Amino acid sequence: MSKFIKEIVVGVVLVLLVFLAYIGVNIIPIIIGLAMIGSLFAVVQMKGGITVGASQERKRKKAGPAKLTFEEIGGQDNAKQELREALDFMVRHEEIQKFGIRPLKGILLTGPPGTGKTLMAKAAAHYTKSVFVAASGSEFVEMYVGVGAGRIRELFKEARTRAAQEKKENAIIFIDEIDVIGGKREGGQQREYDQTLNQLLTEMDGIYNSDAPRILVIAATNRKEMLDSALLRPGRFDRHIQVELPDKKGRKHILELHAKNKPLNADVSLERLAEETYGFSGAQLESVMNEGAIYAMRENLQIIDQRHLSMGVDKVMLGEKTDRESTEEEKRRVAVHELGHAVLAEIVSPGSVNQVALSPRGQALGYVRHNPQQEQYLYTKSYLEGQIMVALAGAAAEEIYYGGRSTGSRNDFEQALKLVHTMMTSGLTRLGIVNMDMVTKEVLMNENSRILDDLAARTKSALIEHAAVFDKSLEILIHEERLSGEQFRCQFRDSILLPA
Repeated sequence: MSKFIKEIVVGVVLVLLVFLAYIGVNIIPIIIGLAMIGSLFAVVQMKGGITVGASQERKRKKAGPAKLTFEEIGGQDNAKQELREALDFMVRHEEIQKFGIRPLKGILLTGPPGTGKTLMAKAAAHYTKSVFVAASGSEFVEMYVGVGAGRIRELFKEARTRAAQEKKENAIIFIDEIDVIGGKREGGQQREYDQTLNQLLTEMDGIYNSDAPRILVIAATNRKEMLDSALLRPGRFDRHIQVELPDKKGRKHILELHAKNKPLNADVSLERLAEETYGFSGAQLESVMNEGAIYAMRENLQIIDQRHLSMGVDKVMLGEKTDRESTEEEKRRVAVHELGHAVLAEIVSPGSVNQVALSPRGQALGYVRHNPQQEQYLYTKSYLEGQIMVALAGAAAEEIYYGGRSTGSRNDFEQALKLVHTMMTSGLTRLGIVNMDMVTKEVLMNENSRILDDLAARTKSALIEHAAVFDKSLEILIHEERLSGEQFRCQFRDSILLPA
């Protein structure tokens, strides 16, 4: 109906303009005025449409999530149990009132990216039968003063309104990346972020002025150390739950969940895959399964084999294969470098090398794949020294064969320096147990250099001692561009350097 009205109005205006021109009236100023009014109206309409669209998008994002239970989240048994116990304060509110327990106001989920913090917040809403309202910290960052604080108020108002509409007693507000608005406040400098944070603190303080609905704020961050102390104190975020990288059992559970909709070969071992993916987050494990399926589809196969999943692990760790064309000399140098790592790894931990490859992946021109090792959470001095020697072995091999290093050792040196720092902070060096802030940079640098020089010398000595196996493996690797772990260990046995 409105479309016909607009057409009638346009027709009347055109007829009127023609009539005025016919009787000798100058219609140019009228046309210019009408054009300006039309442009202004179009801008207002466009802005209104954007605003309405953004509002609808925010409402869509804040809508309740699809039902997700804690059983559908792989791993994280301790974190899930701790979160359930905290949520029981909302579920069993009548019981806790008898004991005079103050309801929890906030739960902070901390941990590395991709470990399932958002999924746990959604599962919490289902567990407590609550309204779920979600927002990201970046949504509150604006250049205009007061906008962020206004959005905080709108978020809490939305939670209360929806709880009333859906006749629910509980509401959960989830704020992802809370470090964006909850960072430490700097004295003497007023920022827009500070006003947003102040509003959040005020809202959390006033949550329980009324009994209904009960609102719980769940926030997630991977940078807890950046948060303001006023936000972390009891009475605001009462529970801090660490969501860690999954262990072997958790990784297997996650892989099983993501394997349900994938046609796996009967001989695929998810337990073996869980061993190979030590240190992977839940998001990375999902990507491994996805990449494995993609590799199988590329080969026009109907099922996914173990090798496809192993290729998926390589893809997630190192990136996709590249089309870099290396010269023969560069190829040989890369082979020398990678074999240096492989030989030392086999000396330090026999049976640890899975394969050595020269195929470029991501930024790497070659790589050494290691067999699954037993998970460790405590490290001895000898273990850390062995890992530093493995990291330095690539550069040491280049020095032995070429008389100098290349830029390919940069990442290895960064890894070695981190391990040395771990030794220093753990009291495993000649410095003993020290406060790192009270030790001068000169003392730290001297100890750092002493450790690295000593381990570099030991690494070179070990490589020279195993020169025979190194040379035999080098020729095979250059010719075939891939050396399996079993082939590699055969060279050790043939040289009577490792027991058969």
